[in-house]
Amino acid sequence: MAGLDPGLYIVATPIGNLGELSPRAAEVLRDADLLAVEDSRVTGKLLRHIGARTPMTPYHDHNGDRVRPGLVAQLGERAIALVSDAGTPLISDPGYKLVRDARAAGHRVTTVSGPCAAVAGLVLSGLPSDRFLFAGFLPAKQGARAEAIAELAGVRATLIFYETGPRLAAALAALSDGLGGRQAAVAREISKLHEEVVTGTLPELAARYAEALPPKGEIVLLVGPPGDAPPPAPEQDEVDAALREALARLPAAKAAGEVAKAFGLDRRALYARATELK
Repeated sequence: MAGLDPGLYIVATPIGNLGELSPRAAEVLRDADLLAVEDSRVTGKLLRHIGARTPMTPYHDHNGDRVRPGLVAQLGERAIALVSDAGTPLISDPGYKLVRDARAAGHRVTTVSGPCAAVAGLVLSGLPSDRFLFAGFLPAKQGARAEAIAELAGVRATLIFYETGPRLAAALAALSDGLGGRQAAVAREISKLHEEVVTGTLPELAARYAEALPPKGEIVLLVGPPGDAPPPAPEQDEVDAALREALARLPAAKAAGEVAKAFGLDRRALYARATELK
């Protein structure tokens, strides 16, 4: 792939096992004119693994506003690859503003797809995967964390978070308090030798990790969607009206049975009410 066209290449890198690096990603990393990296020490190890010496420049949350205009200015003549420390750039990593500005300036933007810890954790968890929401890291402060969880409580999808070992117990306790007994999973060291996925309800996982040493490695925390909410109870006036209409056609026992089936209520209680209304 010598002689890459000018533009921005968003390159996914391994989340654990270096064997996950695709041949296309390796070629782009070798042939790009410049790599915009989250941490040159981390990406440097990857470059040594593939025998590349591509120049690197730091691009992260702390310097993005300052260096982004210079990177965009080069995209008309140079191939620049955006790389995070692990996984797909922009997923809980800096970068979306660089993509936005590159597109606004009319430059080519393409992706070299590959590993993503959020998706890998989802497929390992056994939780519903037809709908999911990635929520990044929960806030560190207790009040802000509880508020963020409350905002997500009504989302009818599997929730995906990133966490660190030292913060995991507090995050699980807060999720258990805010979301109750939902099914959940803790996935860590994905694709590495000591890959581990622990499943259970939120209270079970909160109790487990409250008593354990903080786990090592990058962590994906997943929470299943809420169960089906019970239908709201009908108003008594609505039930009485249905009973009166049924009593005009049927004996009390049959009228009570018909209304019980329609509203999902107790037949015996409705029979007693029917006798009062007659």
